[in-house]
Amino acid sequence: MKILERMNAFRTLLVLFFIGICAYTVSTIANYGYDLVTPFFGGMLSFTWSGQFIFDFQTYLILSGLWVAWRKNFSLQGMLLGVIALIFGILFFAPYLLILSYKEKEDWKAILLGDRVNH
Repeated sequence: MKILERMNAFRTLLVLFFIGICAYTVSTIANYGYDLVTPFFGGMLSFTWSGQFIFDFQTYLILSGLWVAWRKNFSLQGMLLGVIALIFGILFFAPYLLILSYKEKEDWKAILLGDRVNH
């Protein structure tokens, strides 16, 4: 598979993730309201498999936020984007990577390394 074909497949996956999480979020808010904090931390503190999954997911969110901040050399913009990544997860991360895929002209090295690409 050619690089552009792989990039298009990746972009399609990002769009599907974004649409899926938006639909799921709208449905969840409609059925349960906006209170994310109580079930999130309550579930994590339950020490059940559900809590284990939530804790594992939180570590991924932290890692994605750190990567976003690192990619921008921990600049103010990078730190703000990192916090947004930490809070919003794939709702932020999928569009962010989609935009980067176009901005960096399908260059995986530039997408992953950001400002460090020429170092």
